[in-house]
Amino acid sequence: MFTEMSTTAVVVTAVAAFMAGFSAAAIFFRAAFVVEPLAQYGVPQSWWNRLGAAKAAGAAGLVVGFFVPVIGTLAAIGLILYFAGAVITIVRARSYGHVPFPLVYMAPAVAALALTW
Repeated sequence: MFTEMSTTAVVVTAVAAFMAGFSAAAIFFRAAFVVEPLAQYGVPQSWWNRLGAAKAAGAAGLVVGFFVPVIGTLAAIGLILYFAGAVITIVRARSYGHVPFPLVYMAPAVAALALTW
């Protein structure tokens, strides 16, 4: 199935997987630029590993999607929902200046989903 995807879809999906994986690693390694805002938003520290695992699963699902397209589609949808939840969390915390950050991570997942349909 990998060969059926356009070059653009492959590149965009790979970028989306890399960005989601990077974001997951940033939580796992407790990068200050990620965990300090999470604490400010009121996200309990006990959730952080689960949030990282969700992003890592999304990244892995996008890669698996090269070979099993339905998995990639579901992974893209999951990442879109994850980052939409991040936007909602940021808005609820009234940190409006931070809204663009999850949108930057969501954009390649949206594009990957659009390109595979």
